[in-house]
Amino acid sequence: MPAFSRVHGPAECQTLPSFEFSTAHRIVFGTGSSSRIPELTQALGDRVLLVTGAHPERLPDTITKGAGEVLRITGEPTFEQIQKALATVHQFKPEVILAAGGGSVLDAGKAMAMLATNPGNPLDYAEVIGAGRGIEHPSLPMIAIPTTAGTGSEVTRNSVLKSETHGVKVSLRHASMLPTVAVIDPTLTLSLPPRATATTGMDALSQCMEPYLSCRANPFTDAYSREGIRRAARSLVRSYRHGDDLAARTDLSLAALCSGIALANAGLGVVHGFAAAIGGRFNAPHGAICATLLPWAMEANWSEAVALGRSDTLNRMQSMARWLTGREAATIADGIAWLHHLRDDLQTPALSKYGITADHADDLAETALRSSSMKGNPFPLSRNRMRDVLLEALAS
Repeated sequence: MPAFSRVHGPAECQTLPSFEFSTAHRIVFGTGSSSRIPELTQALGDRVLLVTGAHPERLPDTITKGAGEVLRITGEPTFEQIQKALATVHQFKPEVILAAGGGSVLDAGKAMAMLATNPGNPLDYAEVIGAGRGIEHPSLPMIAIPTTAGTGSEVTRNSVLKSETHGVKVSLRHASMLPTVAVIDPTLTLSLPPRATATTGMDALSQCMEPYLSCRANPFTDAYSREGIRRAARSLVRSYRHGDDLAARTDLSLAALCSGIALANAGLGVVHGFAAAIGGRFNAPHGAICATLLPWAMEANWSEAVALGRSDTLNRMQSMARWLTGREAATIADGIAWLHHLRDDLQTPALSKYGITADHADDLAETALRSSSMKGNPFPLSRNRMRDVLLEALAS
């Protein structure tokens, strides 16, 4: 492990980088807040398209009863699935889109809301593999209602879609894709099974940690990252073991909200670079990928920061160690050890379970480096360093 001693002394005055900050137009958070959906929807339009998962009957009546049309999204949304769904969107001509479900559902809803008002197909607007066409017209009004606590998609400006053809996940992205209203009701997560609680919760934790280390971090995102890390650290295992603990569920819902705001404004890093690469080629849950890679990604950034003499990154990593462990004297090594123990506590499956082997390491490292998520890492990492992250995770 690399050595690092925090430098104590007078605080240095540093020039703040320029930054922008944006989030959903309105956020409604709290127990029972989903009961307000009818009034919130009515203020935006009469023709309501509900985008949800495979079982809309599990949603409360306050969400479903006003829908004139229902679209079900099963699994992670693909370009082909969204293109097919657009036929219904154009035929129904909704005035508002209501998306209620996990991150995949919310991402699908955002894509449909944008494509309902802009010509062409999803690939026209895709990053990396698509034409990258500019979005000219504002999306339809949209209300995002998460039923998991992890992705933060209710307050992000992008829609992550999987391309079966290219074997990768990429985003449609624009400021107008931010939901009009985000309604976060922790009671909707009470029925979430333990495995889904673990994977989505680890997604939220990683989405708070990576923006805090990001080269685009700013005082606003730092505040959200700090709050999210603390809440996820104290309540993730509790929610996993005691799903009916509303206080813990509320903590996780707020951590997920913080993670979405942080990542939308500061970006991500190594973990999500790999998540895009692996998720495009293998049927592995996004949160499970994040859970397995997070400690190893932090170790890689730690080693690189020491090699580069990046005291700013090292100080931030030490702060995160204190928030994760709840101990003021915690070191970076303590924080990373805590992440490894968390993986064990949540019984995170090995990446090999999803068919990933060491033979895939070079190609996945190269693909991850091209991901837009890597633009937020505090410094570039070599392909060899990236490959080692994956190999270490596979061997764990």
